Amino acid sequence: MKDFLAELKAGEIAEMVLLKPETSHEDLNSSSVMDEDVLEGFPKQRATRLGSEILKNPEDPVYPLVREYSDVVSKHPPSQLPPDRGVRHEIDLVPGAKYCVTRQWPLPREQCEVIDAFITERAKSGMVRESKFPHSTPTFCVRKPTGKWRLVHAYNKLNSATVPAETPIPRKDILLNNMSGCTLYSALDLVDGYYQILMRKSDIPLTAVSTPSGMLWEWLVMPQGLSNAPATFNRLTIAYVRSYFDDIFVHSRVEGGQTAMEVHLKYLRRVFEVMRANKLYANIDKCVFTAEEIKVLGCFVSRVGVLADPGKVKAIAAWPTP
Repeated sequence: MKDFLAELKAGEIAEMVLLKPETSHEDLNSSSVMDEDVLEGFPKQRATRLGSEILKNPEDPVYPLVREYSDVVSKHPPSQLPPDRGVRHEIDLVPGAKYCVTRQWPLPREQCEVIDAFITERAKSGMVRESKFPHSTPTFCVRKPTGKWRLVHAYNKLNSATVPAETPIPRKDILLNNMSGCTLYSALDLVDGYYQILMRKSDIPLTAVSTPSGMLWEWLVMPQGLSNAPATFNRLTIAYVRSYFDDIFVHSRVEGGQTAMEVHLKYLRRVFEVMRANKLYANIDKCVFTAEEIKVLGCFVSRVGVLADPGKVKAIAAWPTP
């Protein structure tokens, strides 16, 4: 173990390979580690492929397509009650479950203002309405990496009384294996993914949440914080595209006499058509188009395979020797 750590720190280990029996039915790629200087240009390359940057360059091959589908990929997608797509979030309670009530706790003034503004906006769009049912869950905010606030609800009691869903969650290793080795990559970030799914009508009263201002609201769409919400969202997206929760990935290589770019634009058009038909929206500021490599679930994926994040490897290498 000491020799391994010493070689890892010295940079003498170039690759770590997952060994598996020959009888395994899954052909998984190995994960390699690249030096930070090799990956240094990756963030800059990704930044130039952001949707907002592409719209500044009419000569970009993706520009016409993004402009054509600006109704589904934009900075300001419509805030409205989503259509019924056949997938609704359901809350099945365990036998004997009673009312789920937790009192709202005090919050800083900044969070109170954010919550009131957020609920007011959602009420105008028809996503929430006043509630009179005997359920209540507190509301609070968590800070996003961007510095903005994310509104969530502490559904602890409700989640404890909910029958867990057994819907399979996408496997990270298989997703990375399917994406690696391609030439071009795009990633679409769905806007407010949870709020694009309706609640089952009989379960709407269970979603009742309190706010610091003393109001009680209930959600007509799937709110943040419910235990089975990830499984429900996966059921929705898996029916249309290859995704990992609220991220949709498009990848392509040369095929059928077409260039990788031609194939990629064809795939993007298909995805945009599905999104338009089902009224799904993506935030163009978070979308990446036709990049040669892309960061997926903490790893870098490109034509050379799956690469470990050098920042994470650096933390392992710096671990003190026992």
